[in-house]
Amino acid sequence: MASPQIQPIHPSMIARLDPEYVEFHNKSLAQLVPPHTLPWSPSLRDVPAVPGGSDPLPVGATEDIDLSHTKFRAFTPEGPSPPNGWPVFIFFHGGGWTFGNINAENSFSTNMCSRAKTVVISVDYRLAPEHRYPTAVEDAIESLDWVIKNGKSKLNIDTTRIAVGGSSSGGNLAAILALKAAEASPPIPLIFQLLIVPVTDNTASVDDLWAENQLTPWLSPARMLWFRDNYLPNKEDYTKWDASPIFAPDALLAKVPKAWIAVCECDILRDEGIAFGKKLTAVGVEVEVEVYRGAPHPIMAMDRVLKIGAKMVSDAAAALGKALGTV
Repeated sequence: MASPQIQPIHPSMIARLDPEYVEFHNKSLAQLVPPHTLPWSPSLRDVPAVPGGSDPLPVGATEDIDLSHTKFRAFTPEGPSPPNGWPVFIFFHGGGWTFGNINAENSFSTNMCSRAKTVVISVDYRLAPEHRYPTAVEDAIESLDWVIKNGKSKLNIDTTRIAVGGSSSGGNLAAILALKAAEASPPIPLIFQLLIVPVTDNTASVDDLWAENQLTPWLSPARMLWFRDNYLPNKEDYTKWDASPIFAPDALLAKVPKAWIAVCECDILRDEGIAFGKKLTAVGVEVEVEVYRGAPHPIMAMDRVLKIGAKMVSDAAAALGKALGTV
């Protein structure tokens, strides 16, 4: 007898979703209890946030390095480095600022390392609700500072070729870090930002940007609001640009590096990602927005079981390698 479906796909969404996702959801996801419906406990982090990910690729070296309050994992490619050292990609995992760690997205990190020929630094930023806004931003800033001060001597990094990126809440942190780098005195020149299903507007709701996809599977409005409440308990913080980068002033937005933004057609975060791309374009930043048809929010981490997830990872590696001049 089949297990009852705790998270069934709403009938109105089935025809819109990628059939391969529908099959995987019904087989492997529908029986899972959504964490936002359970009493809070750090033990909720003990299970994989998203099933269906691929195995990490081999890389030349892996090292965990301490920051003041947390750490990051550095992945170095195989083979000899370029004459001036490796480019670097500072990456922030997803998980609604509540879940995830440096193990959670090893697969994506190693794909970027191996396929884009870059050192990848995956930051184990501190999580809410124990560490609320702006703690994760502070950890992001420290990771960039570490690269500037120690990257060349410790990891043979070429500090003239720095890219940032992240998925979901990590995309939020990456976009904010790009703004912080531009605001620094003197500015820290970055060359690229890679934002996958990013959170850019923490004022969004089912009354506006989330309306069309409010019945989507996995990242429901209720789950997203739970994440937001964990990280941003004070509503007066929603419109601060180091919480919602879409509210950054135009003059500062104009100084960030070119961006590749991946959004999923059936994701509540789709429209804020597109809106952020339009805002960057309007102030003169080069932006490429890729929309993954029929995809819900978590496909990047389902690249083993979904062709569209594998395509997103491949597209990201290609965009990163092109921006860094390595492929």
